[in-house]
Amino acid sequence: MTVPPSSSDQQPRVDDRDGTTPTVRDVGEDGVLAVLLPELPAGDGTIVGPGDDCAVVASTDSRLVVSADMLVEGHHFRTDWGTGVDVGWRAAAQNLADVAAMGAAPLALVVSLGLPGATPLTWVRDLARGLALACRPIGVGVVGGDLTASERLVVSVAVHGDLQGRDPVLRRGARPGDVLAHAGVLGRAAAGYALLDAGARDAGEGPGRDPLVAAFLRPDPPVALGPLAQEAGATAMIDVSDGLVRDAGRIARASGVVVDLDSRATLAADRDALAGAAAELGADPAEWVLRGGEDHGLLATFPSDAALPAGFRAIGRVLGAGEAAAETPPPVVDGVGGAVLLDSRPVGGIGGYDHFV
Repeated sequence: MTVPPSSSDQQPRVDDRDGTTPTVRDVGEDGVLAVLLPELPAGDGTIVGPGDDCAVVASTDSRLVVSADMLVEGHHFRTDWGTGVDVGWRAAAQNLADVAAMGAAPLALVVSLGLPGATPLTWVRDLARGLALACRPIGVGVVGGDLTASERLVVSVAVHGDLQGRDPVLRRGARPGDVLAHAGVLGRAAAGYALLDAGARDAGEGPGRDPLVAAFLRPDPPVALGPLAQEAGATAMIDVSDGLVRDAGRIARASGVVVDLDSRATLAADRDALAGAAAELGADPAEWVLRGGEDHGLLATFPSDAALPAGFRAIGRVLGAGEAAAETPPPVVDGVGGAVLLDSRPVGGIGGYDHFV
């Protein structure tokens, strides 16, 4: 989801507000690296870390899964809404979730930074600490990257994952009769975003931070459940980054099927957690659950006779393309193939996040 600009600055930036904090301009590239590198986790599979032209990372499989994500200040984060630690955590989490959605285990991140000259070194150090907080507990290393000058803060992360002998779980494998299941939370990040956007909460820090704001600033994807879903027979899987309906539609489109969401099952686990914020803002919590993004849970399909791994809950089913209710023709998802239904009725618009809309 795109963040709105700060009311006091159309392009909010971290800078040296008081003129006393050392900045990246003051110390140069070597000085930035001297602050950054000691904070980064090595990772269990790292053979050669930062310092050479490339890192070397051990993998048990001859195949790697690779993805990349970018965070741009003013589009994906605001520095008055969170700290460098938050941005580092979030940058790591969204990439780790992509690896999990393939049924793989994350190995290493490569992180490239675009930094305005006025960026305080303390912000850079905090970013590295956020990366470490998300990666170190699961043995993932941050093994290299790049630095460049930029007009605004940019954090670009490439992630590498190990299939460990498993076949990847793709979006295109869902079959009629499969169960649709989700692991993680839904709507929490969207609610946190809405609270910040309305000025109903500040970002806060520490144990007093609002849990919904925390869910937006530091999502907690169920990374360990990706490989378990593969082993349980998942036929398709996706990281729910852009909203449940939009991402369910991507599975539907890729697989040439219809995904039928059960509204009661879908909303049951999250409605109560969202009720207070929804009442405060006059919002519908179902909108956050169905269309809100950036919780980075896992949405998967499983054969009807499969035992769902602990942490997954059934929220719908997969139909054949001709099984939708004839009196309610389902909408086409993203213009091609498949469809998404809610209680056998078309969802009113796909919603979710689109980078260019």
